Amino acid sequence: MSSSEKDETMSQFRDRKLDVLVATTVIEVGVDVPNATCMVVLDADRFGIAQLHQLRGRVGRGVIASRCWLVTGDPAVSSPRVDALVESTDGFYLAEVDLELRGEGTIMNTAQKGRSDLKLASLRRDRDLIELARTAATELIAGDPTLKSHNEIRDEIDLLLTPDEEEFLFKN
Repeated sequence: MSSSEKDETMSQFRDRKLDVLVATTVIEVGVDVPNATCMVVLDADRFGIAQLHQLRGRVGRGVIASRCWLVTGDPAVSSPRVDALVESTDGFYLAEVDLELRGEGTIMNTAQKGRSDLKLASLRRDRDLIELARTAATELIAGDPTLKSHNEIRDEIDLLLTPDEEEFLFKN
């Protein structure tokens, strides 16, 4: 469909001239139709928690009760992501579940999921301590960007970080 055809179809749906809309996940972005009350997401186990939460949010925006069915490829096999959506509508809770399932990712490169590269700390478990350390590090770097006056810290960085990791750290 062309953009104008898509816009016209959405207008007809919004104005209740169409009762059913079949769409791809493009429906996730920027759609606000208060009279939309039912959604069926096929192959829901192939989507992430955030995307499923966004999709589900397309229905139930008006005063009429709504339903969202999350259909998986094999109903006999449990999907932790789909289970989380069934359990809660709280976006903050779902973000925590997503973090638990996907992993913290890395600090020293661009991997956004998987095993953390922190050796002793955990971003989840040690959040308060990490925030204190970040504040202290920010103040230290603001006063001495090359760490010329902090040889012990400079030595630890040289020992623990590869040149690429060091560049990444100081760039960000």
